Amino acid sequence: MAQLTLKQRIFVDEYLIDLNATQAAIRAGYSKNYADRMGHKLVENSRVQAQIQKRMKDREERTEITQDFVLRELYAIANANGADFAKVVKKSITQPVLDDEGSVIQKEEFYNVVEIEPTDEIPDEKKKAIAGIKQGKNGIEVNTCDKIRALELLGKHLGMFTDKVKVDVGSGFDMLESIMIQLKE
Repeated sequence: MAQLTLKQRIFVDEYLIDLNATQAAIRAGYSKNYADRMGHKLVENSRVQAQIQKRMKDREERTEITQDFVLRELYAIANANGADFAKVVKKSITQPVLDDEGSVIQKEEFYNVVEIEPTDEIPDEKKKAIAGIKQGKNGIEVNTCDKIRALELLGKHLGMFTDKVKVDVGSGFDMLESIMIQLKE
């Protein structure tokens, strides 16, 4: 297989940055006026495409960032819930109260309080959903990654949210048939 030109090699390097063919063509030194067409043409070129695929595979092996890795991380976010990080517990307090005769009796009152789970006790799989932990004015705040967005991305991966367009060509054929009849007359 023939080797790539210097500009094509630069294009491949630039394309791998953001997968934007037009911008990669501009950064590789192709004319801005024709970058859109040239970027598309380069991506379609079998030698360039083979080099892009090889470099992406090499990067995948080097970084260990694969589609499976991304899906596992999204699944961990989607699978987490607030109870993994905090829980509402019932606490009681006893205080002395005098009865009608002046004797001290104990009165117990109950209240609810939120307790944060110690991070050492949270499984690593659940920790993946934590975006940040900080001390706020109202206590400790645990911010989680966007569960809805993770579910959306997983759903898109599964093909659940593709836009479906219903095309009714029946009326178009009827109109075409009507025009054809008129032309014959």
